[in-house]
Amino acid sequence: MRTLLKNGTVIHVFTGEKEKTQVLLEDGRIAGVGSYSDGDADRVEDLDGTYICPGFIDGHIHIESSMLLPAEFARAALPHGTTAVVADPHEIANVCGAEGIRFMLEASEGLPLTVYVMIPSCVPATRFDEAGARLEAENIRPFYGCPRVLGLGEVMSYHAVAAGDAGLLRKIDDALSRGLVVNGHAPLLSGKELDRYIAAGVGDDHECSSAEEAMERLRKGQHILIREGTAARNLESLLPLFDEPFAGRCLLVTDDRHPADLVEQGHIDDIIRKAAAAGKDPVTGIRMATIQAAEYFGLRRVGAVAPGYRADLLVLDDLESVAVRDVYHAGKKVVSEGRVLPFAQPATDPELQRIVCGSFHMKELAGEDFRTGFSGRHSCRVIGLEEGQLLTEERIRELDFDREDGKDLERDIVKIAVAERHRGTGHIGLAFIEGTGVRAGALASSVSHDSHNLIVIGASEEDMALAANRIRALGGGMVVVKDGEVIAQMPLPYAGLMTGEPAEQAAAENALVRDSVHALGVPAGRELFMTMSFISLPVIPHLKLTTLGLVDVDRQIRVPLLMKEE
Repeated sequence: MRTLLKNGTVIHVFTGEKEKTQVLLEDGRIAGVGSYSDGDADRVEDLDGTYICPGFIDGHIHIESSMLLPAEFARAALPHGTTAVVADPHEIANVCGAEGIRFMLEASEGLPLTVYVMIPSCVPATRFDEAGARLEAENIRPFYGCPRVLGLGEVMSYHAVAAGDAGLLRKIDDALSRGLVVNGHAPLLSGKELDRYIAAGVGDDHECSSAEEAMERLRKGQHILIREGTAARNLESLLPLFDEPFAGRCLLVTDDRHPADLVEQGHIDDIIRKAAAAGKDPVTGIRMATIQAAEYFGLRRVGAVAPGYRADLLVLDDLESVAVRDVYHAGKKVVSEGRVLPFAQPATDPELQRIVCGSFHMKELAGEDFRTGFSGRHSCRVIGLEEGQLLTEERIRELDFDREDGKDLERDIVKIAVAERHRGTGHIGLAFIEGTGVRAGALASSVSHDSHNLIVIGASEEDMALAANRIRALGGGMVVVKDGEVIAQMPLPYAGLMTGEPAEQAAAENALVRDSVHALGVPAGRELFMTMSFISLPVIPHLKLTTLGLVDVDRQIRVPLLMKEE
C-alpha cells in the first residue's frame, strides 16, 4: 500500500527549512519527498494548510512515573505526537529487579509507540538505599541482546564514579564497548569532578537547572537533555540553549510526568509549545525532539521526513501551538483527528505479573512509629523545599519537642518519614520538612525515588499511620488523610508504581488525589506528591531522607537530626 500525503508543508529537520511538497509512504517507510502525483499512490490525503514533521522522541523518561502501564502510556502520549520514547525502567527495577525490566520489555512490545530502553545502572542508587533488588553488571549484561536496548541508564551515583567504584565502572564499560550510550545524572557537578564523570564515558545530563550549568557540560562534550516534567521544570532556565551554538546538542525530555499532566497539558509537544510562547523557534524544538534525539541514540533511519526513514510522522494543524491532528507510526495511521485508533494490548508472563503485583512486605504502622522520643528544645536539620526544583536545602531550625513533638505549623515545619517496604526490616527514617504548606492530616505514597519505599508527610502522627497503612492494604498507591479519614486515594498495584486503569481514568484519579492536598492547607498550584517522591533520593543535593535516616548528599554521609549529636 502506497500512501501519498500531498500539499503539506514539510519541516526539513536536517536544515530547518519548511517546504510545501508531497510525501510518499510505502511499507512503513518514506519512499520519497518531492514531486509525486495521485497516480503514484493507492491512497491520497490532501493536507493543504498543515505541517508534516517527524514524530516526537522523548529522550529520557520513566514510564512508571506516568503511573500507567506502557500500553496506556502510549494511548495518552500518541495524541500529543510522541511516536517513540527512550525509557529507563529503573523505578520498577529498584522494586522487582531484573524481573521488573523484563516485565516492562514485554508490556511495551509491539506498541504503536516505540519504547526503547536504557538498562538501569544504579539499583540501588546509593549505599544509603534499601531497595527491593540489587543489580550488578552480570545481572544486566544479558539485556543488551534486546534490539530495543540502546545503552546504560542514568548513572546517578556520580560520587561512586569519582571514587572509581569497580562495579559501576564495569557497567559503563560494558555499554561503551558495545558502542552504546551512557546516560548521566549529576546535578550541580562542575569543574574537575565533572571532568572525571564525563571522562568515565557519561554522555549526557538531564539535571541541569541553569543555563550556565548546561553550557559548561556542552563545552565539555556532553549532550543536554532539556527537562520539563511534573516536579522538575527546567525549561524556563534553559531557554538560552534553544539558540546556537548550543541548540544542536540538545534533546527534549520529560523524565517524570504524572498522568493528569500528560493527558491535560501534553508531552513533548507541551515543551515545544512553551518554548515557542517564550519566543523560540518551534522548528528548533522539533529538531531537538526528532533528528537530534535519533542521532544521539544511534537510531538509524529514524527522526526525519526523508527517503528511507521510518514513517513516524505528524500532521500539525498549527506550528506555533503544535496542534497535532494525525499521527503515523511506521506508516500506519494511529491517531486520526486527535483520536487514538484501536490497537492490541501486549501479553505479559503471568509469573512476572505476580511478582510485580506482590511488592509490599511490611507490618502495619502506628502513630507511635512517627514520634521522635525527644524532649526539650534542640537545633535540628530540616529539609527545605525549593519551588519547582528537585534540589532541597539543609536548614537549621530550633524545634520544641515538648510542643507537637517538634512540628511547628506556624513556620510550615511538619514531619516526613520513609518506611522500608520491600523486606520487612521495620526501618523508618524520620525527619522534618519545611515549605510543604501542610497544616493538617497527612499524605503518603509508595512512589519515592528510587528505592520506592513508603514515604509520608504529615501534621498528625495518627493520620500519617492511617495513610501508610492504607497504601499497604492497596499494595501501593497515593493517599491523602485528614482527621482520621481517607479523603482521596489512587491505587498503584503494579510494583506500587502503576495502575492498570485506562489513561483517562488514571488521570482523573491522579488529579483528584493531587488536588485533595489543598484540603490539608497546601497552596493551589503546588504539586506536592511529585515533589515528595524525590525527597528520598540521596543523589540530588542537598539534604535527603531514606529509611536509614538523613543523608548529606554533598558529603555522601548520614547525618543526625539533632545538631548536638554530630
